[in-house]
Amino acid sequence: MPVADTRPPAICLMGPTAAGKTALAMALAGQGCDIISVDSGMIYRGMDIGTAKPTAAELALAPHRLIDIRDPAEAYSAADFRADALAAMAEITAAGRVPLLVGGTMMYFKVLRDGLAVLPDADPAIRARLDAEAAALGWPALHARLREVDPLAAARIPPMDAQRLQRALEVWELTGKPLSQWHAEQAPPEPLPFDLHWLAIAPPDRAVLHERIALRFDQMLAGGLVDEVAALRARGDLHLGLPSMRSVGYRQVWEHLDGQYDRDELRLRGIYATRQLAKRQLTWLRGFAGAAGDGLRGLDPADPALLSRVQALLREIT
Repeated sequence: MPVADTRPPAICLMGPTAAGKTALAMALAGQGCDIISVDSGMIYRGMDIGTAKPTAAELALAPHRLIDIRDPAEAYSAADFRADALAAMAEITAAGRVPLLVGGTMMYFKVLRDGLAVLPDADPAIRARLDAEAAALGWPALHARLREVDPLAAARIPPMDAQRLQRALEVWELTGKPLSQWHAEQAPPEPLPFDLHWLAIAPPDRAVLHERIALRFDQMLAGGLVDEVAALRARGDLHLGLPSMRSVGYRQVWEHLDGQYDRDELRLRGIYATRQLAKRQLTWLRGFAGAAGDGLRGLDPADPALLSRVQALLREIT
């Protein structure tokens, strides 16, 4: 007979962008859950429209932790997220509620589950040089370089994932050891003090997701995304080398404001970049499902019984 897990429960609600995560999370906030954002864009103050951050009215009804905790000029690592998330989960549990971690930054979910690899510290000089090379040659050229020295990492990292590409090449240059080897040599992580329950929400038809993405990007443009990025540019201390400004949507608007293309082209590029992001998120989810077996529950945002299904899970785990 299996031994019952005595750790306090927590729910992880993952999914691609525009899949309906926020709407479901808002409904669950009234069911004994407190929300923790798992989104590398929503951490930044002043980046509201392009990250689809909950409105002030929504946040008043259901406060979200780990939103608006950094300035766009500041760094925020996966290690920072793990420490902040675990602290927030402990506080929520102590208050007698269930932590509900919601978002689409899959690396954050992975770090929460698997722990942190012990890696060499960042080298600003190497990062600046790699950024300059990418500006001259393009990130796909640096991806080809990574493929030569670390094919396993290159197979996992998309050619336009600048942050991860930069880190993989940086580790190789610093140590002469591939990043994939560093990961393979890590000791197993300590067990988490929480019993995680994994949910993935996504339309089963990719075309439906593509339509939702296009509609949402149009709503962002109509809602003032260009003005939001213009205000960030006007600060004078932000640039496209920062992770915040490389976020999908923000990068495209920044380049539009640089005069690289007109508003119609901005719309097309923004929608395309968001769809590519969703594709990467879905690829990660498929890999996670294979590793988790029956531990990952799939959800259809169009299912009329969606909320009742998740409410049943809540009753089961609490």
